Amino acid sequence: MLKSDRWIRRMAEEQAMIVPFVKRLAAKGVVSYGLSSYGYDVRIADEFKVFTDVHAAIVDPKKFDPNSFVDMRAKVLTLPPHSFALGRTVEYFRIPRNVLAVCLGKSTYARCGIIVNVTPFEPGWEGFATLEVANTTPLPARIYANEGIAQVIFLEGDEACEVSYGERKGKYQGQRGVTVPRVK
Repeated sequence: MLKSDRWIRRMAEEQAMIVPFVKRLAAKGVVSYGLSSYGYDVRIADEFKVFTDVHAAIVDPKKFDPNSFVDMRAKVLTLPPHSFALGRTVEYFRIPRNVLAVCLGKSTYARCGIIVNVTPFEPGWEGFATLEVANTTPLPARIYANEGIAQVIFLEGDEACEVSYGERKGKYQGQRGVTVPRVK
């Protein structure tokens, strides 16, 4: 079942499911973030890994080469045309074992050709979410740190899962910064 703003608020306040938690949608002069009707609009932090071909590296999820990106901190990231960056949420998540969260890019960015991809937040997962941001346009694009980038929706199962992500010792459990691919 899709969870409402009341449920999200209660879980954030009682179980620290989202930290920091913004109780109302902040929208004046910024790309909106905070609690919405049936979800939570997350912010992107000011740390990025921007992919580059300067070192002629190959992007390989099994053998990730740190030469394939440049680390940057910026209040406003200008993403080159047809390029890609990793970021992370400002918010830290603790997902209950009977909940799956799905994160989708905000329409404000999608309408500019900026696609945000995030994998589901599995039951029992916790950490800062790594955000994949792609500029599909032939023009440079701006990403505003500490403003909204995507919306998380929470789906509650009829029962808790048998083995949670945390119990399985998932490879991205407790991630703190922008996290690159890992293969165990």
